[in-house]
Amino acid sequence: MKPKDIRFNLVAVDSCGARKGEFQTAHGIVHTPAFMPVGTAGFVRSITPRDVAETNSEVVLANTYHLSIGERLATVKRLGGLHRFMGWDKTILTDSGGFQVFSLPGKEISDDGVSFSYEENGERIFFSPERSMEIQRDLGADIVMAFDECVEHTASREYIEKSVDRTTEWAKRCRKVELKEYQFMFGIVQGGIYPDLRQKSAVGITSIPFDGFAIGGVSVGEGFELMKKVVEVTAPFLPEQKPRYLMGVGLPEDLLAAVKGGMDMFDCVIPTRYARQGTLFTRMGKIRILDKTYRKDKFPLDTKCNCYTCRTYPRMVLRYLLFSRDPLAETLLTIHNLTFYQDLMKDIREAIEQNCYDEFYEEWLAVYKKKSAKNNT
Repeated sequence: MKPKDIRFNLVAVDSCGARKGEFQTAHGIVHTPAFMPVGTAGFVRSITPRDVAETNSEVVLANTYHLSIGERLATVKRLGGLHRFMGWDKTILTDSGGFQVFSLPGKEISDDGVSFSYEENGERIFFSPERSMEIQRDLGADIVMAFDECVEHTASREYIEKSVDRTTEWAKRCRKVELKEYQFMFGIVQGGIYPDLRQKSAVGITSIPFDGFAIGGVSVGEGFELMKKVVEVTAPFLPEQKPRYLMGVGLPEDLLAAVKGGMDMFDCVIPTRYARQGTLFTRMGKIRILDKTYRKDKFPLDTKCNCYTCRTYPRMVLRYLLFSRDPLAETLLTIHNLTFYQDLMKDIREAIEQNCYDEFYEEWLAVYKKKSAKNNT
Protein backbone atom coordinates (compact mmCIF):
# COMPACT_ATOMS: atom_id res chain seq x y z
CA MET A 1 0.00 0.00 0.00
CA LYS A 2 1.38 3.40 -0.97
CA PRO A 3 2.21 5.46 2.14
CA LYS A 4 0.36 8.74 2.59
CA ASP A 5 2.17 12.00 3.35
CA ILE A 6 1.58 13.27 6.88
CA ARG A 7 3.55 16.39 5.88
CA PHE A 8 5.69 16.47 9.00
CA ASN A 9 7.65 19.72 9.05
CA LEU A 10 10.64 19.88 11.36
CA VAL A 11 10.61 23.57 12.28
CA ALA A 12 13.61 23.65 14.63
CA VAL A 13 16.08 21.30 16.31
CA ASP A 14 17.78 22.47 19.51
CA SER A 15 21.50 21.80 19.96
CA CYS A 16 20.61 19.19 22.62
CA GLY A 17 18.40 17.27 20.15
CA ALA A 18 14.95 18.53 21.18
CA ARG A 19 12.66 18.99 18.17
CA LYS A 20 9.89 21.42 17.28
CA GLY A 21 7.64 20.44 14.41
CA GLU A 22 4.14 20.19 13.01
CA PHE A 23 2.10 17.83 10.90
CA GLN A 24 -1.21 17.91 9.09
CA THR A 25 -4.23 15.62 9.35
CA ALA A 26 -7.70 15.94 7.84
CA HIS A 27 -8.78 17.68 11.06
CA GLY A 28 -6.05 20.26 11.46
CA ILE A 29 -2.44 21.01 12.24
CA VAL A 30 -0.76 19.44 15.27
CA HIS A 31 2.22 21.34 16.70
CA THR A 32 4.91 19.25 18.37
CA PRO A 33 6.03 18.51 21.02
CA ALA A 34 2.37 17.70 21.69
CA PHE A 35 0.54 16.23 24.66
CA MET A 36 -2.63 14.24 23.96
CA PRO A 37 -5.38 14.09 26.62
CA VAL A 38 -6.76 10.56 26.95
CA GLY A 39 -10.42 9.88 26.17
CA THR A 40 -10.29 6.12 26.77
CA ALA A 41 -13.89 5.16 25.99
CA GLY A 42 -14.63 8.07 23.66
CA PHE A 43 -14.69 10.91 26.19
CA VAL A 44 -12.21 12.76 28.39
CA ARG A 45 -13.57 12.18 31.86
CA SER A 46 -15.24 15.02 33.80
CA ILE A 47 -14.82 17.59 31.04
CA THR A 48 -16.61 18.65 27.82
CA PRO A 49 -14.96 18.70 24.38
CA ARG A 50 -15.35 22.49 24.43
CA ASP A 51 -13.34 22.62 27.65
CA VAL A 52 -10.67 20.35 26.16
CA ALA A 53 -10.39 22.62 23.11
CA GLU A 54 -10.04 25.68 25.35
CA THR A 55 -6.95 24.13 26.97
CA ASN A 56 -5.36 24.42 23.48
CA SER A 57 -5.24 20.66 22.99
CA GLU A 58 -4.95 19.82 19.29
CA VAL A 59 -5.21 16.03 19.42
CA VAL A 60 -6.86 13.55 21.79
CA LEU A 61 -6.46 9.80 22.19
CA ALA A 62 -9.14 7.09 22.33
CA ASN A 63 -8.79 3.39 23.05
CA THR A 64 -9.54 0.63 20.54
CA TYR A 65 -10.02 -2.05 23.20
CA HIS A 66 -12.58 -0.11 25.24
CA LEU A 67 -14.44 1.18 22.18
CA SER A 68 -14.84 -2.34 20.78
CA ILE A 69 -16.83 -3.59 23.78
CA GLY A 70 -20.55 -4.29 23.42
CA GLU A 71 -22.53 -1.74 21.42
CA ARG A 72 -19.89 0.99 21.48
CA LEU A 73 -18.34 0.25 18.10
CA ALA A 74 -21.75 -0.08 16.44
CA THR A 75 -22.82 3.22 17.98
CA VAL A 76 -19.71 5.00 16.69
CA LYS A 77 -20.24 3.54 13.21
CA ARG A 78 -23.89 4.61 13.13
CA LEU A 79 -22.78 8.18 13.86
CA GLY A 80 -20.15 8.10 11.12
CA GLY A 81 -17.06 7.90 13.29
CA LEU A 82 -15.33 9.06 16.46
CA HIS A 83 -15.26 12.76 15.63
CA ARG A 84 -19.06 12.96 15.73
CA PHE A 85 -19.26 10.53 18.65
CA MET A 86 -16.78 12.53 20.75
CA GLY A 87 -17.97 15.96 19.63
CA TRP A 88 -14.37 16.71 18.67
CA ASP A 89 -13.49 18.32 15.34
CA LYS A 90 -9.71 18.21 15.75
CA THR A 91 -7.27 15.32 15.36
CA ILE A 92 -7.92 11.95 17.06
CA LEU A 93 -5.43 9.11 17.57
CA THR A 94 -6.53 5.59 18.52
CA ASP A 95 -4.16 3.13 20.13
CA SER A 96 -4.33 -0.47 18.93
CA GLY A 97 -5.60 -1.98 22.19
CA GLY A 98 -2.34 -3.86 22.61
CA PHE A 99 -1.43 -2.40 26.00
CA GLN A 100 -4.89 -3.14 27.47
CA VAL A 101 -5.14 -6.62 25.96
CA PHE A 102 -1.73 -7.74 27.16
CA SER A 103 -2.41 -6.53 30.70
CA LEU A 104 -5.45 -8.83 30.98
CA PRO A 105 -5.31 -12.11 32.92
CA GLY A 106 -6.08 -15.29 31.00
CA LYS A 107 -4.94 -14.03 27.61
CA GLU A 108 -3.62 -16.52 25.06
CA ILE A 109 -0.98 -15.24 22.65
CA SER A 110 -0.01 -16.85 19.35
CA ASP A 111 1.56 -15.64 16.13
CA ASP A 112 -1.97 -15.23 14.79
CA GLY A 113 -3.09 -12.81 17.53
CA VAL A 114 -4.47 -12.73 21.07
CA SER A 115 -7.52 -14.40 22.62
CA PHE A 116 -8.88 -12.75 25.76
CA SER A 117 -12.02 -11.94 27.74
CA TYR A 118 -13.45 -8.45 28.05
CA GLU A 119 -13.22 -7.20 31.62
CA GLU A 120 -16.71 -5.68 31.56
CA ASN A 121 -18.82 -8.59 30.33
CA GLY A 122 -16.52 -11.62 30.17
CA GLU A 123 -17.10 -12.09 26.44
CA ARG A 124 -14.31 -14.12 24.86
CA ILE A 125 -12.86 -12.50 21.74
CA PHE A 126 -9.89 -12.74 19.40
CA PHE A 127 -7.78 -9.75 18.33
CA SER A 128 -5.55 -10.21 15.31
CA PRO A 129 -3.50 -7.39 13.75
CA GLU A 130 -6.07 -7.26 10.97
CA ARG A 131 -9.00 -7.05 13.39
CA SER A 132 -7.40 -4.19 15.33
CA MET A 133 -6.93 -2.29 12.07
CA GLU A 134 -10.53 -2.98 10.99
CA ILE A 135 -11.87 -1.64 14.28
CA GLN A 136 -9.70 1.47 14.05
CA ARG A 137 -10.79 1.98 10.45
CA ASP A 138 -14.41 1.86 11.57
CA LEU A 139 -13.72 4.25 14.44
CA GLY A 140 -12.36 6.70 11.90
CA ALA A 141 -9.51 8.28 13.86
CA ASP A 142 -6.97 10.37 11.96
CA ILE A 143 -4.03 8.32 13.28
CA VAL A 144 -4.20 4.60 14.06
CA MET A 145 -1.57 2.50 15.78
CA ALA A 146 -0.25 -0.85 14.57
CA PHE A 147 -1.08 -3.83 16.79
CA ASP A 148 1.93 -4.79 18.91
CA GLU A 149 2.79 -7.01 21.85
CA CYS A 150 3.46 -4.96 24.97
CA VAL A 151 5.41 -6.97 27.53
CA GLU A 152 6.31 -6.29 31.16
CA HIS A 153 9.77 -4.87 31.73
CA THR A 154 10.49 -7.86 34.00
CA ALA A 155 9.88 -10.40 31.19
CA SER A 156 12.83 -12.61 30.28
CA ARG A 157 15.17 -11.53 27.51
CA GLU A 158 14.34 -14.72 25.61
CA TYR A 159 10.62 -13.92 25.62
CA ILE A 160 11.13 -10.24 24.73
CA GLU A 161 13.28 -11.23 21.75
CA LYS A 162 10.51 -13.48 20.44
CA SER A 163 8.03 -10.68 21.12
CA VAL A 164 10.08 -8.23 19.04
CA ASP A 165 9.96 -10.60 16.07
CA ARG A 166 6.22 -11.11 16.53
CA THR A 167 5.56 -7.37 16.76
CA THR A 168 7.47 -6.78 13.51
CA GLU A 169 5.50 -9.47 11.70
CA TRP A 170 2.24 -8.09 13.06
CA ALA A 171 3.27 -4.60 11.92
CA LYS A 172 3.73 -5.87 8.37
CA ARG A 173 0.25 -7.40 8.46
CA CYS A 174 -1.24 -4.18 9.84
CA ARG A 175 0.34 -2.09 7.08
CA LYS A 176 -1.37 -4.28 4.45
CA VAL A 177 -4.86 -3.45 5.75
CA GLU A 178 -6.56 -0.73 3.72
CA LEU A 179 -7.65 2.21 5.83
CA LYS A 180 -9.84 5.18 5.06
CA GLU A 181 -8.25 7.60 2.63
CA TYR A 182 -7.45 10.21 5.27
CA GLN A 183 -6.08 7.87 7.96
CA PHE A 184 -2.40 7.59 8.90
CA MET A 185 -0.74 4.61 10.61
CA PHE A 186 2.15 4.59 13.09
CA GLY A 187 4.36 1.59 13.85
CA ILE A 188 5.47 0.73 17.39
CA VAL A 189 8.97 -0.22 18.55
CA GLN A 190 9.25 -2.69 21.42
CA GLY A 191 12.21 -4.48 23.02
CA GLY A 192 11.87 -4.04 26.75
CA ILE A 193 14.86 -2.58 28.61
CA TYR A 194 17.45 -4.20 26.32
CA PRO A 195 19.24 -1.66 24.07
CA ASP A 196 20.14 -4.19 21.36
CA LEU A 197 16.55 -5.48 21.20
CA ARG A 198 15.23 -1.90 21.03
CA GLN A 199 17.58 -1.23 18.14
CA LYS A 200 16.62 -4.49 16.43
CA SER A 201 12.95 -3.63 16.77
CA ALA A 202 13.51 -0.08 15.50
CA VAL A 203 15.33 -1.33 12.42
CA GLY A 204 12.54 -3.81 11.67
CA ILE A 205 9.65 -1.42 12.27
CA THR A 206 11.18 1.52 10.38
CA SER A 207 11.72 -0.71 7.33
CA ILE A 208 7.92 -0.68 6.96
CA PRO A 209 6.44 2.47 5.32
CA PHE A 210 4.57 3.88 8.32
CA ASP A 211 3.58 7.53 8.63
CA GLY A 212 5.13 7.89 12.07
CA PHE A 213 6.82 5.77 14.72
CA ALA A 214 6.22 5.16 18.41
CA ILE A 215 8.19 3.76 21.31
CA GLY A 216 5.97 1.40 23.27
CA GLY A 217 6.47 -0.72 26.34
CA VAL A 218 7.48 2.13 28.67
CA SER A 219 5.53 3.33 31.72
CA VAL A 220 5.09 -0.32 32.65
CA GLY A 221 6.95 -0.07 35.95
CA GLU A 222 10.51 0.37 34.69
CA GLY A 223 11.06 3.74 36.37
CA PHE A 224 12.31 7.13 35.17
CA GLU A 225 15.97 6.30 34.51
CA LEU A 226 15.21 3.18 32.47
CA MET A 227 12.55 5.09 30.52
CA LYS A 228 15.16 7.73 29.65
CA LYS A 229 17.62 5.03 28.63
CA VAL A 230 15.09 3.38 26.32
CA VAL A 231 14.46 6.73 24.59
CA GLU A 232 18.19 7.48 24.32
CA VAL A 233 19.00 4.16 22.61
CA THR A 234 15.89 4.03 20.41
CA ALA A 235 15.20 7.57 19.13
CA PRO A 236 18.39 7.74 16.99
CA PHE A 237 17.06 4.80 14.95
CA LEU A 238 13.76 6.55 14.16
CA PRO A 239 13.50 8.62 10.94
CA GLU A 240 14.08 12.33 11.48
CA GLN A 241 11.34 13.34 9.03
CA LYS A 242 8.52 11.42 10.72
CA PRO A 243 6.70 12.12 14.02
CA ARG A 244 8.04 10.23 17.05
CA TYR A 245 5.57 9.21 19.75
CA LEU A 246 6.44 8.02 23.28
CA MET A 247 3.41 6.10 24.47
CA GLY A 248 1.92 6.38 27.97
CA VAL A 249 4.19 9.16 29.35
CA GLY A 250 3.63 10.89 31.78
CA LEU A 251 4.66 13.27 34.50
CA PRO A 252 6.06 16.73 33.61
CA GLU A 253 9.62 15.59 34.39
CA ASP A 254 9.10 12.57 32.08
CA LEU A 255 7.94 14.81 29.24
CA LEU A 256 10.85 17.22 29.65
CA ALA A 257 13.41 14.41 29.55
CA ALA A 258 11.75 12.68 26.60
CA VAL A 259 11.65 15.91 24.58
CA LYS A 260 15.38 16.28 25.20
CA GLY A 261 15.70 12.72 23.88
CA GLY A 262 14.11 13.72 20.57
CA MET A 263 10.47 12.67 21.04
CA ASP A 264 7.51 14.62 19.65
CA MET A 265 4.22 13.23 20.99
CA PHE A 266 2.95 12.01 24.36
CA ASP A 267 -0.20 10.78 26.06
CA CYS A 268 -1.08 9.85 29.63
CA VAL A 269 -4.05 9.70 32.01
CA ILE A 270 -2.00 11.38 34.76
CA PRO A 271 -3.27 14.99 34.41
CA THR A 272 -6.94 13.97 34.34
CA ARG A 273 -6.71 11.16 36.91
CA TYR A 274 -4.66 13.27 39.32
CA ALA A 275 -7.15 16.13 38.95
CA ARG A 276 -10.07 13.94 40.02
CA GLN A 277 -8.05 12.91 43.08
CA GLY A 278 -7.20 16.50 44.01
CA THR A 279 -3.56 16.65 42.89
CA LEU A 280 -2.85 19.73 40.78
CA PHE A 281 0.15 20.71 38.70
CA THR A 282 1.44 24.27 38.91
CA ARG A 283 4.59 26.05 37.79
CA MET A 284 5.51 26.15 41.48
CA GLY A 285 5.16 22.39 41.94
CA LYS A 286 2.38 19.91 42.65
CA ILE A 287 -0.20 20.67 45.33
CA ARG A 288 -2.82 18.51 47.02
CA ILE A 289 -5.85 20.72 47.24
CA LEU A 290 -7.46 18.79 50.13
CA ASP A 291 -4.56 19.71 52.41
CA LYS A 292 -5.64 21.99 55.27
CA THR A 293 -3.02 24.50 54.10
CA TYR A 294 -5.50 25.68 51.47
CA ARG A 295 -8.52 26.00 53.76
CA LYS A 296 -8.33 29.83 53.74
CA ASP A 297 -6.22 30.30 50.60
CA LYS A 298 -7.68 33.01 48.32
CA PHE A 299 -5.09 32.59 45.54
CA PRO A 300 -5.73 30.73 42.27
CA LEU A 301 -4.10 27.34 41.77
CA ASP A 302 -1.40 28.96 39.64
CA THR A 303 -1.02 32.74 39.46
CA LYS A 304 0.47 32.48 35.96
CA CYS A 305 -2.30 30.26 34.59
CA ASN A 306 -5.12 31.80 32.54
CA CYS A 307 -7.48 28.80 32.51
CA TYR A 308 -11.14 29.26 33.45
CA THR A 309 -10.56 27.64 36.84
CA CYS A 310 -7.69 29.93 37.80
CA ARG A 311 -9.54 33.01 36.53
CA THR A 312 -12.66 32.17 38.54
CA TYR A 313 -12.03 30.10 41.68
CA PRO A 314 -9.58 30.43 44.58
CA ARG A 315 -7.99 27.36 46.13
CA MET A 316 -10.22 27.47 49.21
CA VAL A 317 -13.37 27.13 47.08
CA LEU A 318 -11.91 24.32 44.98
CA ARG A 319 -11.00 22.50 48.20
CA TYR A 320 -14.55 22.98 49.48
CA LEU A 321 -16.09 21.68 46.25
CA LEU A 322 -13.91 18.57 46.23
CA PHE A 323 -14.64 17.89 49.90
CA SER A 324 -18.33 18.24 49.05
CA ARG A 325 -17.90 15.63 46.30
CA ASP A 326 -19.49 17.99 43.83
CA PRO A 327 -18.81 16.87 40.21
CA LEU A 328 -18.02 20.50 39.41
CA ALA A 329 -14.78 20.11 41.36
CA GLU A 330 -13.50 17.34 39.08
CA THR A 331 -14.39 19.39 36.02
CA LEU A 332 -12.63 22.52 37.26
CA LEU A 333 -9.52 20.67 38.39
CA THR A 334 -9.30 18.72 35.12
CA ILE A 335 -9.53 21.96 33.13
CA HIS A 336 -6.59 23.32 35.09
CA ASN A 337 -4.34 20.26 34.82
CA LEU A 338 -4.87 19.92 31.06
CA THR A 339 -4.20 23.63 30.60
CA PHE A 340 -1.00 23.28 32.62
CA TYR A 341 0.19 20.49 30.32
CA GLN A 342 -0.62 22.43 27.16
CA ASP A 343 1.07 25.55 28.53
CA LEU A 344 4.14 23.44 29.29
CA MET A 345 4.18 22.14 25.71
CA LYS A 346 3.94 25.69 24.39
CA ASP A 347 6.85 26.82 26.58
CA ILE A 348 8.88 23.81 25.45
CA ARG A 349 8.27 24.62 21.78
CA GLU A 350 9.34 28.24 22.32
CA ALA A 351 12.54 27.18 24.13
CA ILE A 352 13.45 24.80 21.28
CA GLU A 353 12.91 27.51 18.69
CA GLN A 354 15.18 29.83 20.69
CA ASN A 355 17.80 27.05 20.98
CA CYS A 356 17.84 27.28 24.77
CA TYR A 357 16.06 24.05 25.72
CA ASP A 358 18.82 22.80 28.05
CA GLU A 359 18.69 26.01 30.06
CA PHE A 360 14.87 25.99 30.12
CA TYR A 361 14.86 22.32 31.19
CA GLU A 362 17.20 22.84 34.13
CA GLU A 363 15.61 26.07 35.38
CA TRP A 364 12.01 24.89 35.05
CA LEU A 365 12.65 21.57 36.75
CA ALA A 366 14.68 23.09 39.58
CA VAL A 367 11.81 25.38 40.59
CA TYR A 368 9.14 22.72 40.06
CA LYS A 369 10.85 20.03 42.13
CA LYS A 370 11.89 22.38 44.94
CA LYS A 371 8.40 23.81 45.30
CA SER A 372 6.75 20.36 44.98
CA ALA A 373 8.83 19.13 47.90
CA LYS A 374 7.94 22.20 49.97
CA ASN A 375 4.22 21.98 49.11
CA ASN A 376 4.03 18.37 50.24
CA THR A 377 5.90 18.56 53.54
